[in-house]
Amino acid sequence: MRNQGHVNLLGRAAGGFRRRWRRMAVVLLPMLLGVLHATGAVPIPVLERLDQLIYDARLRATMPRTLDERIVIVDIDEHSLEQIGHWPWGRDKMARFAQELLQRQQAAVVGFDVVFAEPDGSSGLAHLRRLAQGALQGQGGFSAQIEQLAPELDFDARFARTLKGRDVVLGYYFTSDRDGRARGTLPAPVLDAASLQGRTLRATSWNGHGSNIAVLAEAAPVAGFFNAMNDEDGVVRSLPLLAEYQGQYYESLALAVFRVLLGLPEVRPGFAPGGENTPVASLQGIELHQDGRAQVLPVDSALAVLVPYRGPGGPRGGSFRYISASDVLEGKLPEAALQGLIVLVGSTTPGLQDLRATPVGGAYPGVETHANVIASFLDGRSTVRPDYAIGFDVLQITCTGLLLALALPLLGAGPAVALSAGALASLSALNLWLYQAHGLAMPLAAALALVLLAYVLNMSYGYFVESRAKRGLAQLFGTYVPPELVDEMVLEPERYSMRAASEQLTVMFCDMRGFTAMSERMEPVQLQALLNDIFTRLTQVIRSRRGTIDKYMGDCVMAFWGAPVSTPEHASLAVQAALGMVQAVQQLNAEHRAHGLPAIGVGIGLNTGAMCVGDMGSDIRRSYTVIGDAVNLGSRLEGLCKVYGVEIVVSETTQTQAPGFVWQELDRVCVKGKEQAVAIFRPLGELGFLDAAQQQGLDTWHRWLAAFRSQDWARCDELWPALQTQPPGGNLLDLYAERLQVQRVLPYDPHWDGATHFDTK
Repeated sequence: MRNQGHVNLLGRAAGGFRRRWRRMAVVLLPMLLGVLHATGAVPIPVLERLDQLIYDARLRATMPRTLDERIVIVDIDEHSLEQIGHWPWGRDKMARFAQELLQRQQAAVVGFDVVFAEPDGSSGLAHLRRLAQGALQGQGGFSAQIEQLAPELDFDARFARTLKGRDVVLGYYFTSDRDGRARGTLPAPVLDAASLQGRTLRATSWNGHGSNIAVLAEAAPVAGFFNAMNDEDGVVRSLPLLAEYQGQYYESLALAVFRVLLGLPEVRPGFAPGGENTPVASLQGIELHQDGRAQVLPVDSALAVLVPYRGPGGPRGGSFRYISASDVLEGKLPEAALQGLIVLVGSTTPGLQDLRATPVGGAYPGVETHANVIASFLDGRSTVRPDYAIGFDVLQITCTGLLLALALPLLGAGPAVALSAGALASLSALNLWLYQAHGLAMPLAAALALVLLAYVLNMSYGYFVESRAKRGLAQLFGTYVPPELVDEMVLEPERYSMRAASEQLTVMFCDMRGFTAMSERMEPVQLQALLNDIFTRLTQVIRSRRGTIDKYMGDCVMAFWGAPVSTPEHASLAVQAALGMVQAVQQLNAEHRAHGLPAIGVGIGLNTGAMCVGDMGSDIRRSYTVIGDAVNLGSRLEGLCKVYGVEIVVSETTQTQAPGFVWQELDRVCVKGKEQAVAIFRPLGELGFLDAAQQQGLDTWHRWLAAFRSQDWARCDELWPALQTQPPGGNLLDLYAERLQVQRVLPYDPHWDGATHFDTK
């Protein structure tokens, strides 16, 4: 039985798939678009923009908004420019500035988010030397005096001496233009072609640079580029850690500061599995090796990390402590106030053009972006979009799309909303968990758009396509067929039409007894209301058992089962409806007695057989009905209810196909127009309906009926008293008592089968 149940379940599932495949295909369309977008085959700009907005919202929602006391930003702000003068300041001032930070304040590392690309001529040393070689060449001792003063007047050299041997990182920038112009001296690359053994890395490439003058670059050999990566919308969301220039790979300002803080560990490429064997390699991370230990900084396919912004940014942002550069230069800070801290020198002045658009602010100091990245390195937490993000996106889109395609077409509006909302919540929760717990910024927009679009398409298809088919079917069958059957028909509307066909069906005729006499005593309006009430109750019972109303004929109802929707259990459903209609009439009579109205009776005939069903009638008026000998027999059986004094008479074919009931055989009859006798039955209820005494009485009745048909009159007399204590109901005893008296005086007839012949309808 269990295996059979599994087979039935699979069969229903397969049938549901066949009925819903078009709707499933509609839901699969956004899944296909999502996969094409995720793989880059058909990029959809609006989804790319939506992913950026989701990332920005998630970043703002999860920012710690706390002060990181490990990093201090020395700000070349408006106040500093007012106090010291316009930028760039003389290198003599920068020498005193660096001396203050490195000696008196004892900063652990100082990183400059500025570039010193031009020599400082503010001391006039170069002009004096030209005079010594020119107009004043003949003045004795002038040239020697100039060279004696040179160490003090060479501000660049003074600044260089301050930086030499200190934990300082200078800044520079890369450019890309037609000319590929290069100024200044670059630091040594952290990765070169030799260390990569001929391979190249997928990295941001540049063809020019603007770096520091040679004397400063030699004094402070560690430097980092401070370029950011602007997305298509101009927003800075990531910083590259390595960049390629002329086949060499250089480190960013943030990475350089972090390496100096650690003691300059060696940089090695952390290849993705199998990536070390390809000409163009992808890195999973940048490895920092020192004293036999390695720290991995995860990077994305462009060797960049997402900036983990801590807060709104700027002096009032609350993420990092800002100190005015003029306060440092003028020695206003207490001694050792910055001891052991990382100091980044940058500017929030709009005129110096280092304010950037970011997810957390439209004028965010560029120097603070580097501070955020360094802070994440210190915490051991970097945020990246890994190279397998594409595969992850394809997987989540495919799994979500298949789930929705299989489930949505089978659900109603409410469950479909719940499923779609659950899918949106699950995808968002998974994305947030990967971001917070593992620092993975995975794409989400395509999957969310898939859920929303799949829901909209599913509902739209149901409304515009299936509802149109349903409305068409309702126009054809709505007055005959229950709405729930129309809902089933709409799944495969092409299967249903009004065209006549021969089908195995069950037909019912139901006539009300005593209604004619009642109508003679009632006003027409009262009679109409009563008749409508009776028909409504009987129709509700028929429709609840999947019956199709054929017509109302005076005080008679005609219905059938098994069409237009094929129903294998049509005979059982018809018997259930007949029993329910009898109960409905009994309840109605109880109400009538309470209001002083007379009771009514009901007679129901049921027959199962081959019938022609379809749209029949004239060009003026047509109806969906059944015709045939089996229909006529059902009408004759309804008339026999009066003869046998019962409410339901069922043919043998119906009784055979409805095994779940207790049956009382009434007779074998030959109705008008039929030569072959058929057995007729009365349903008493569903199996288990009778108690032991009632069941014994029913068994006695069937034994008596068998004795009667075999002309065993003695056996009939023997069983007759038991029938008096458990009567079979109706007029059967009186009817068969008369027949017994007639038959027992006749000679034995071996051809007599006990059938009753009726010559009238």
